[in-house]
Amino acid sequence: MTTIDHQSLIYSDFGDDEDLAELVEMFVDEIPDRVQTMLDAADSSDWEQLGRIAHQMKGAAGSYGFSEVTNVAAVLEHACRQNASAETIQRALQDLVTMCLKMRAGTPG
Repeated sequence: MTTIDHQSLIYSDFGDDEDLAELVEMFVDEIPDRVQTMLDAADSSDWEQLGRIAHQMKGAAGSYGFSEVTNVAAVLEHACRQNASAETIQRALQDLVTMCLKMRAGTPG
């Protein structure tokens, strides 16, 4: 089981925006399902599907103020689309999963 360093949690840039707080929270609540979908695609070596999911995650994370996650998702998307080695894709996937597990709604503290 992965342990999370609470000092490295990632909060949305919009965490203190009352108008967006509920949407950000819903997005964060969906992250475990998105992560599982990515892991399932990787388990079946479906790099095309994994690249599509990474692309969606890149856009959604950016829309909800998680620019750090957007950047990591872009790396995974690029690796999948460029037919990188399975090892490279798996490493990029692990980086994205780690970032996703750190995402939180609201504000620090």
